[in-house]
Amino acid sequence: MRIKSMLTKKHILAIGLGFAIAGCQSHPQSNSEESVISESNGGVIETIHGVQVADPYRYLEVESDRTKKWVSEQQKAGNDYLAGIANKQVIVDRITELWNFEKISAPFEKGSNTFYYRNDGLQAQSVLYVKNAQGIEKVVLDPNRFSDDGTVALSGVSVSDDGKTLAYGVSKSGSDWQAWHFVDVASGKKLADELDWIKFSSAVWNNDNSGVYYARYDAPEGGNALADVNFNQKVYFHKMGTPQSADTLVYERPQNKDWGFGIEVSEKGDYLLLYISQGTDSRNRFFYKSLKDPKADVVELIPDLEAEYSFIGNDDSVFYFKTDYNAPNGKVIAIDVNNSDKANWQTIIPELSDPISNVAIVNDHLVVSYLHDVLGKLTIYSMNGDKRQDVALPGKGKVAGPYGKRSKDYFYYVFNSYIQPQTTYKFDFKTGESSVYSKPDVSFDPNDYASEQVFYTSKDGTKVPMLISYKKGMKKDGQNPTLLYAYGGFAISMTPRFSPANIAWMDMGGVYAVPNLRGGAEYGDRWHKAGMFDKKQNVFDDYYAAAEYLIDENYTNSSKLGAYGRSNGGLLMGAAITQRPELFAAVLPAVGVLDMLRFQKFTIGWAWTSEYGSADNAEQFPALYAYSPYHNLEERAYPATMVMTADHDDRVVPLHSFKFGALMQDKQQGDAPVIMRIESKAGHGAGKPTSMKIDEFADIYSFLWHNFGLAVPAKIAK
Repeated sequence: MRIKSMLTKKHILAIGLGFAIAGCQSHPQSNSEESVISESNGGVIETIHGVQVADPYRYLEVESDRTKKWVSEQQKAGNDYLAGIANKQVIVDRITELWNFEKISAPFEKGSNTFYYRNDGLQAQSVLYVKNAQGIEKVVLDPNRFSDDGTVALSGVSVSDDGKTLAYGVSKSGSDWQAWHFVDVASGKKLADELDWIKFSSAVWNNDNSGVYYARYDAPEGGNALADVNFNQKVYFHKMGTPQSADTLVYERPQNKDWGFGIEVSEKGDYLLLYISQGTDSRNRFFYKSLKDPKADVVELIPDLEAEYSFIGNDDSVFYFKTDYNAPNGKVIAIDVNNSDKANWQTIIPELSDPISNVAIVNDHLVVSYLHDVLGKLTIYSMNGDKRQDVALPGKGKVAGPYGKRSKDYFYYVFNSYIQPQTTYKFDFKTGESSVYSKPDVSFDPNDYASEQVFYTSKDGTKVPMLISYKKGMKKDGQNPTLLYAYGGFAISMTPRFSPANIAWMDMGGVYAVPNLRGGAEYGDRWHKAGMFDKKQNVFDDYYAAAEYLIDENYTNSSKLGAYGRSNGGLLMGAAITQRPELFAAVLPAVGVLDMLRFQKFTIGWAWTSEYGSADNAEQFPALYAYSPYHNLEERAYPATMVMTADHDDRVVPLHSFKFGALMQDKQQGDAPVIMRIESKAGHGAGKPTSMKIDEFADIYSFLWHNFGLAVPAKIAK
């Protein structure tokens, strides 16, 4: 599959913010007219755009003995609460049993070598294997050897086109910071080259495999790599065998400090491609540089931030793009860079009613992945846009891919759903059919489970889809324990995704529901924009309407309904707590954005202003203040709440969770618990070892079950 650096960066930025227990300024300055009126006991009352705003737990933003003591006490209290729930180990055992199956990724080919990931079942991290032309397989990189506890993770790989050299990124304790290293594939010997201070970038090989292009930031000057703001990303070229200090600066924009650079090299190695993003805005500029001429300048092919442009491939000077320019659901166009006026652009595949997810050129065909009411669809076109066929899929679910090359007559794709494990298929152009490439053997029978799609009506009349999964035999008696998971932002589509932990939840008798809220991209750019900026309340209303549907249709009732969301979904949970607490028995805000007035002041938080707006802007401040979870807590009874974060989350900084949890504990007037679950040596979620994932799910399920007023079962039926 073509996952461009720009798109990867966008999704990385979209799934969080940043900060860890570390020193940051206690009062970072903003561009708004802001003055501290009073400050006592670590709290602040300040005037922002003429409005007095209380921030009683500002001191938790600062690494201090007081903060460390608070965190330590909260960790202990949360752990003690969870440890006191009977039969948690039963949940751990069932999730572990379900998780313990061999997982093999879709392969990718470089030179005469084929690479793929494999996890024997419960390994902390998946292992990268290589198979040569003779079919001999060996381990090329085992991240489980990076550390004893599995908290040092593989964050990315890039193999040279000749298949001889592997570049790989390493992240420690879930941080977004990466160091990149290099290995000789044949011998397994680690090379001396090392690249530091990289975030949101891969290492992309040049056309003769002599080095890599990458984007990096300067080393943080504030002394706190986990909290300092990240601006002024730069593109470099690293020649193998030389120190990083000798790397060539390829491109920078010091006058545009918020520009980020996604990097790609065309399949034939003739062009360096630069995606220029601003924050998490799905739109991007697109520049290129000819690699045929070392003295060639960077050409600003698309200089304006007007739409998304995602490079698919090229025929010499003709570039193919997936774009939503004048096409919110996406289309495929061709631009001759030697004659690039918009009047000369050609539409190859026009916009359809289904949004495009991904496009790749394989076997000189355009293979397009669509979303049809959230479910995957694959269609093959000729290079001039004539439809050849729809690929027959094994069911209704998610399609990841296609993964393939223009020179090959086959491609791979991965299919799964909430009740069907990830299975890799190989499509053969000669037969026009798919065959199973790898299928896992999981300790459950998918035929015992159901996953149905429903459509419900939101507050303003908008129809919203939702997938509801459960074990067959469930009765709609309004008494089923139900977990409502959602996200709703950054153009991230919540497509079906298999998780063995979700099967364990269903085995316990639970219902698992995922609505496709506005703010995502399930119905293209219009769906995303309907949940941005001052329209964010639409996302929250869509979520409450999903909860009401589950209650009205007798799946569950408010005393057995749990709410869960991560990152931007954690913001959604904060809104649910402060706006509709009566709807839920328990709420789980995980690594959430909960202080909407200060998120832009830490690490990469400024990038989300393209989604949320900024409190520094007088016009945008009122909407943010109106729903900011931290600022809307009041004295009242709240549902049981477990605020979840991690000490090395340098994307959505833990200060959000710390401040929100502390204030909620103060404001809680009911009997339901408000606890913190603070992980150590973990970040926003990426790279987390298997054992930590299983333990987290077990804590979530036991917390929900206990606060539904149910006893965790002594045995979970298969």
